Amino acid sequence: MTRLGSIIAACAVCLPTLAGAADFKELFPNRAPSEHQNVEAILESLDYQQGEILLPGGQIKLAVPDDYYYLNPHDASLVLQDLWGNPFGSDLGMIFPVQYTPWHDEAWGAELEWEGIGYVEDKDAATIDYDDLLKDMQRDTRAESRARVDQGYESLALVGWAEAPSYDDVNKQLHWALELKFGESDENTLNYELRSLGRKGTLNTNFIGKLSHLEEIKAALPEVAGMVSFQTGQSYADFDPSLDSVAAVGIAGLIAGKVAGKAGFLAAGLLLLKKFWFVLLLPLAGLNRMFGRR
Repeated sequence: MTRLGSIIAACAVCLPTLAGAADFKELFPNRAPSEHQNVEAILESLDYQQGEILLPGGQIKLAVPDDYYYLNPHDASLVLQDLWGNPFGSDLGMIFPVQYTPWHDEAWGAELEWEGIGYVEDKDAATIDYDDLLKDMQRDTRAESRARVDQGYESLALVGWAEAPSYDDVNKQLHWALELKFGESDENTLNYELRSLGRKGTLNTNFIGKLSHLEEIKAALPEVAGMVSFQTGQSYADFDPSLDSVAAVGIAGLIAGKVAGKAGFLAAGLLLLKKFWFVLLLPLAGLNRMFGRR
């Protein structure tokens, strides 16, 4: 193979497959235009993809049905940063239900993130006391909240499970949801997480929405989880102990380790501010220094 051919082949693995891509007006023909020209320009620039999509890295494929759409990492970053005011973008893109544009007041989305922590052993899944785990997480969150307040940020409280953890031993998928309170906010925040376990790490599907979205996201969870499949040789069953590393955390660690400092958690806390897009960008710039992207 020529050097140019090698470069092209490598890029094919790095970039997501472009499935059936619809433009904005085609997917949302009856939507009234936004009063903000910049918002409208961003929405019209996005590629709304459906069908089979190979995610960056080449390990995972999505099968996106007609009632959802996928945004690639570049487009998802435009939504997260320029529309919703978050200080970070997206590594693998986002999934949305097709009844909402990313700018709709009631929109929720699922951000995708690869965490290459190694093979997560699930032998602790059946013995975890989730009530005890929640108490530990609440204690850690109180300490995190004090640090936030000392640095001039609003307080944070972990109210409890919005949906208790559940592990699907057949499909090797874990999900749970937290109810969070930021400062004196009138509406609590929902942090709903889905983890798909693979040979070398986990695909993190972070549902970003308000607590009022809980039932809608719960109903969507089986379909979103069913979109995910690992490529041949990359699934949980393909683990080779002579070649692959084992993660330092088990199932309980995946849950407890996501309380603070992770992209999905931070994004969930910021979604409620997306209406104030024009004043968000400067005040939120310091959050990236506080939490870090990973």
